[in-house]
Amino acid sequence: MLKNKEKKLDEAKEMPKILVDSDTAVDLENLAYGVYSPLEGFMLGEEFFSVLDNMRLPNDLPWTLPIVFSVDEKKVSLFKEGDEVALFYPADNPIGFLRVEEVYRYSKEEYALKVFKTKSLEHPGVAKVYGLGDFLVGGKIWLVGETPNPYKQYTLYPAETRILFREKGWRTIAGFQTRNVPHVGHEYVQKTALAFVDGIFINPVIGRKKKGDFTDDLILEAYNTLIKNYYKKDTVVMSILRYEMRYAGPREAIHHAIIRKNFGCTHFIVGRDHAGVGNYYKPYEAQEIFKDFPDLGIVPLFFREFFYCKKCGGIVNEKTCPHSEEFRFRFSGTLIRGKILKGEKPLPEIMRPEISELILSRKNPFVG
Repeated sequence: MLKNKEKKLDEAKEMPKILVDSDTAVDLENLAYGVYSPLEGFMLGEEFFSVLDNMRLPNDLPWTLPIVFSVDEKKVSLFKEGDEVALFYPADNPIGFLRVEEVYRYSKEEYALKVFKTKSLEHPGVAKVYGLGDFLVGGKIWLVGETPNPYKQYTLYPAETRILFREKGWRTIAGFQTRNVPHVGHEYVQKTALAFVDGIFINPVIGRKKKGDFTDDLILEAYNTLIKNYYKKDTVVMSILRYEMRYAGPREAIHHAIIRKNFGCTHFIVGRDHAGVGNYYKPYEAQEIFKDFPDLGIVPLFFREFFYCKKCGGIVNEKTCPHSEEFRFRFSGTLIRGKILKGEKPLPEIMRPEISELILSRKNPFVG
C-alpha cells in the first residue's frame, strides 16, 4: 500500500481518471501485494512481446501470461506517456495509480494464438482477449485502496503466508490450485503430496469463472467441511486466490506455479488437464511444459488421473491398477455435475457424503 496516501489522493484530483473493470482491479492488487512478483506494474511492450514469444521476461525469468492494462481509443486520448493516471473501481472508489511509461498497439489474434493456441471465440480466454481495448498501457502501479472483497476472512497475501508457514515450522509446502468443490480424487492427490511435504496450501481461485463452474461460496464451504472432517490438524492452510481464470492450459500451469512460489510454496501440484477447457490441450500437456522451465524455483508434483477401482477396492491410477474399465469409477466433473443437476448424490467412492449433501442443499450451486 502506498505511503502518503492522502497526499496522493489529493494529487489525483488533477490526474486523468479511468474506471477499470473488476478483473483489472484485482490484477492491480495482485501486482501490489507481490502475487505477480517480480512484476511491479502492467507490462511494457518489450515484456509483453517477450512473454508471447519466449514465455520469459526480457531478463530471462520465466513468465508465461501477459498481465496487461488495455484501453480503447477514447480512453487513450485522456493521457500521454509520462502522465500518472488515477484508477477507480467502482466509480467512487480510487484504488490505485499508474505511471504511464508506454502506450502500444498489439495484435489480438497473435495474443490469442500464442497464449491459448487457438483464436476460437468459444474459448473463454480468447473471447476475453478479443473484448480488450486496442491499446495496452504499461507502467508501474501504486495501490491506495481496496476492491470489494466478500471473502476477506479467507484472504492472505504472500508476505502473510510466508510468515504463517514459518510459524507452523513448515519447510516444505505443496500448493494446490482448484476451481472446483473437492471430490475424493482431489483429496487423494493432496494427501499423497502430504506424504512428502510438511503442509498443503489449498488455494482456491475466487473470481470470474466460466458458466457451469461451482460458485465461490460453495467451493469455500465444501473445503472447510473436508478439512474439518478428513484432515489432520495443522497440515492444511486454505486461503483464496483472487484471480480471473484464463483457461490457458500449459502456460497457465506455469503461471500458477510462479504465483504459489510467491506465496512461499516449495512444491506445486499439477494434475490432468490443469487450467484446461474443452479439448484445446492434450490431457498432460500442462505437465510436459515444465521440462522447459528447469529454473522455475518451485518443484512440480505430477499426478496422473486417479479413479476408484472396485476390484482394487480403493483409489488408484493407470500406473497402479491392472484392471479393465468396467471396474473403474472416474472422477469426472461432468458426471458429478450431471448427478447434482438431477438431485442425486455422487457415489461415496467419488465424493464424501458431507460434500454431496452440502452441494444438494444449495438452490444454485453453479455459476449461471
